[in-house]
Amino acid sequence: MGEARDGVKVKRVVFVTVGTTCFDALVKVADSQEVKDELYRRGYTDLLIQMGRGSYLPTKSTGDDGSLAVDYFTFSSSIADHLRSASLVISHAGSGSIFETLQLGKPLIVVVNEDLMDNHQSELAEELAERKHLYCARPLTLHQTIASLDLNSLVPYSPGDATPVAKLINRFLGFPEES
Repeated sequence: MGEARDGVKVKRVVFVTVGTTCFDALVKVADSQEVKDELYRRGYTDLLIQMGRGSYLPTKSTGDDGSLAVDYFTFSSSIADHLRSASLVISHAGSGSIFETLQLGKPLIVVVNEDLMDNHQSELAEELAERKHLYCARPLTLHQTIASLDLNSLVPYSPGDATPVAKLINRFLGFPEES
């Protein structure tokens, strides 16, 4: 799969990240044959899973058999390079991972960890999905979300300007206005 440019197969990487957490449900579903087949059908060539503190080990594959190449690792000092080289990012709902991915302009599916108590992260993911900046899924709906992806419908994320809020706070605290 992956379109060929000048006879060379173009790598289209899906990067899955769980951050520093344990989110085996996401790692397992990303490693499921159903999800891997759907990603391959959609033209992706490689699946790289950052599995964090989890105990589930994905099945490595070279992709030589006409399937998705799969690799994994636990931690990295920086996931920025992995995010930059990804064609699609599938992430846990941590705000750092979400905003770092969006600021790089990468298509993003956020998978909410339903096992967390007081899951404020799901509120962030759902709000950003409502604004069409990303897709939001649960482990059980990831395959369906990938199958119905329309990356052209995503709206680029641009960080807001905090200047008006800062000016309001400064005025409230009695600081002089800056010109």
